[in-house]
Amino acid sequence: MSKGHSPGTSDGNFFLGLDIGSVSLNTVVLDEHYNILADHYDYVYGKPFNVLHERLTSLLVTYPAKTIRGIAITGTGGKMASGFIGGLFVNEIIAQATSAGRMFPDARTVIEIGGEDSKLIILEREATDEYAKLVDFEMNSICAAGTGSFLDQQAKRIGVRIEKEFGDMALLSASPPRIAGRCSVFAKSDMIHHQQLATPLHDIVAGLCFALARNFRSTVARSKEIKKPVIFSGGVAANTGMIRAFREVLDLTGDELIIPKHHASMGAIGAVMYAHSNRLGMNHFAGLSALEEYLRNNSSVFSSLPRLKESDAVYNKNIKFIRNGTETLPVYLGIDVGSLSTNVVLIDKEHNVVARRYLPTAGKPLEAIQKGMTEIYDEVGKEVEVIGAGTTGSGRYLTGDFIGADTIRNEITAQATAAIDYDPTVDTIFEIGGQDSKYISIENGVVVDFEMNKVCAAGTGSFLEEQAEKLNIKIIEEFGCMALQSECPVKLGDRCTVFME
Repeated sequence: MSKGHSPGTSDGNFFLGLDIGSVSLNTVVLDEHYNILADHYDYVYGKPFNVLHERLTSLLVTYPAKTIRGIAITGTGGKMASGFIGGLFVNEIIAQATSAGRMFPDARTVIEIGGEDSKLIILEREATDEYAKLVDFEMNSICAAGTGSFLDQQAKRIGVRIEKEFGDMALLSASPPRIAGRCSVFAKSDMIHHQQLATPLHDIVAGLCFALARNFRSTVARSKEIKKPVIFSGGVAANTGMIRAFREVLDLTGDELIIPKHHASMGAIGAVMYAHSNRLGMNHFAGLSALEEYLRNNSSVFSSLPRLKESDAVYNKNIKFIRNGTETLPVYLGIDVGSLSTNVVLIDKEHNVVARRYLPTAGKPLEAIQKGMTEIYDEVGKEVEVIGAGTTGSGRYLTGDFIGADTIRNEITAQATAAIDYDPTVDTIFEIGGQDSKYISIENGVVVDFEMNKVCAAGTGSFLEEQAEKLNIKIIEEFGCMALQSECPVKLGDRCTVFME
């Protein structure tokens, strides 16, 4: 569970630095001259305080409690931990900026990428200053794109170990393909597409590294100037593929990109440096009793949500095909090509559904269209005559050209037109597809407002489908029924698919 080293101890007082994040616990022991005597990296696996207890129990063998002069803690779990074991909580940005500015006085920018967050920190050093100081910063939003979790999830999908193999494979690529870096679920679609095209695995891995680097530049750094030299820290800095990607995306050469020896623990180191240099009361170690009591009393507590109830809504699946004697029935062909599914439908002049097919697009929209139309032809082709055709969806233009469509309409217009035809009193539409979700507001049969998800898969079908696949649950046959059987649904968050996982 742990990666670290403990060169040994010597007589004197020690400072304990902790960075408790969502993915890892980073622990350092420093002397009063900021020499790093021990550095440990532990995955927390969703149980940060259990891992904290294990790490502290192990450390106290080498560094007895009476020798620990003070504790400084940072990270998402830092403030809560300080209530258990004592110590001073230090803001993550301040901690990262302090260690970077003191250890690398000439550095001007810090890129720190951890498990569930990423930071851009701008430093400046005046002529009279001994160290570089914090002047500005930016952080990622509540999205995993641009974080270590993004790479972790993609590595699991393709069966590549993230610790070493992932970075080494990325270095083998001469021409990394472009992969969506804004959302992990959308990145999966691009990866599947490239695999279908027989793109080498090392090229896909490299493409993911470049996707993360580009996403960081566009969504975290944005318009800010990235001044050189640049420090790359956090757990992701161990990935050689990411080092290459940042060098090329940010045009950094030679010593312009610095990877600290203790890159994963810069927050923990900086917390101690900030507290000690500013003579802030770090307190002596308070022992493990309060932490142990917390673990005993809270080991099985989790947040829950109200039980789900089956809806009274009626789902009309009826298909109405009325023969017109020996004559063929005039029908209209509609095709909706999305990123995950392709829908083919025939309707008559009264807008009754004559035949329909729902097929996976699988990155090959034209093949999906051909299959759907072939199946419908085999079913009713000899008894109908297509007198008009229309297309919609993300692939509407490609499809429209392919079949010679009479009309090509955007998804909002198509959804609203069908809903109003079905029920003229409708005023609200919620449509959830594979990779997008829509809200449409209607007044008097006219669209007056609408919203769509941007570049995030939270709230789309892809999220549910992906989790069902990992749990070995059939999304259509089993998923909904199992959800309705739950007595106590677990609260998993509601914003990012990676963090919910």
